[in-house]
Amino acid sequence: MNSDNLTFSSSARTQPTDRSAPPIPPGVEYHRVLAGEKRRIGRGILAIALLVAGLFASQLVLAVAAASIDAQMGNTNPTFGGTDYTPLFLAGNLVAIALLTPWSMLIQRWLYGVRGPSLHSVVSRFRFDLFGRAILYVGPLWLFLSLIGPAVMPLQEVDWSTATLLTVFAVGLLLTPLQAAGEEYGFRGLVFRVAGSWVRGPRTALALGAVVSGLMFTGVHLATDPWFILWTFTLSVSLAVITWRTGGIEVAVVIHALHNTLAALVATVLHADPTPALDRSSGTGSAALLVLCAGVLALMAVVWWRTRESGPALAPSESHPGRG
Repeated sequence: MNSDNLTFSSSARTQPTDRSAPPIPPGVEYHRVLAGEKRRIGRGILAIALLVAGLFASQLVLAVAAASIDAQMGNTNPTFGGTDYTPLFLAGNLVAIALLTPWSMLIQRWLYGVRGPSLHSVVSRFRFDLFGRAILYVGPLWLFLSLIGPAVMPLQEVDWSTATLLTVFAVGLLLTPLQAAGEEYGFRGLVFRVAGSWVRGPRTALALGAVVSGLMFTGVHLATDPWFILWTFTLSVSLAVITWRTGGIEVAVVIHALHNTLAALVATVLHADPTPALDRSSGTGSAALLVLCAGVLALMAVVWWRTRESGPALAPSESHPGRG
């Protein structure tokens, strides 16, 4: 089998057109796009604060709107843990997080003068060929991992109506991938780049960017359980490294979207009460999350190995036209 079909790195066919080319330096790695002569730490802190504020503000607004509409429709089904967790509330929460994608692009353009599409990749576009290959390779593995949790952890079943079951299934299938993508553009995109611009060396920038984005990603999940904290931080750092090696957000989006979507769909199929999944307080996690940690670390290792000869993807330049 031709190894070129298995590689996670980009090839010459992924170069952008002149019309879509962003004002970014040629030959730079993904996390160094915002780096310049000045470190602009204050601006970076403002960017991260705006990102997090936008996330919680959109969640609050859409949660209030969903609750109001649910109240008017009489949707207070205790199946969803009271008056809050309904299909409409679920949709509002997913959309609120999905809005991080355009919000991250707007922040980057406003504070750094770099066009939003550069958050896709070093070629400033979403590489659907890489995205498709990642789904084919990661999909079977993550489907298997998604079945381990329900197999080893007890689930509380609830009596779902057919209409509710179909609605939640459709909402989860359509909106959860967008929610996962929003988190990737926000944390492995904007935050990773912002923190990566605070130091001079690219490897130091990689470490700082991965750690800062990991801490912020873990923090916004409001988890106090050590197993959940370990899982979210491991996921974030692993996806940051994958983003660096592939030069874009596509593979990270695939992994995150598969994890969230498959977990939601499996729970729906099993008629599981979704409320416990939202509880990340101390004592709610378990060592079973180590399996997911091992899975994402293995994927990170595979991506690194597949790009061992090419190295991390770079923004196109005249001297390296095919490394974007």
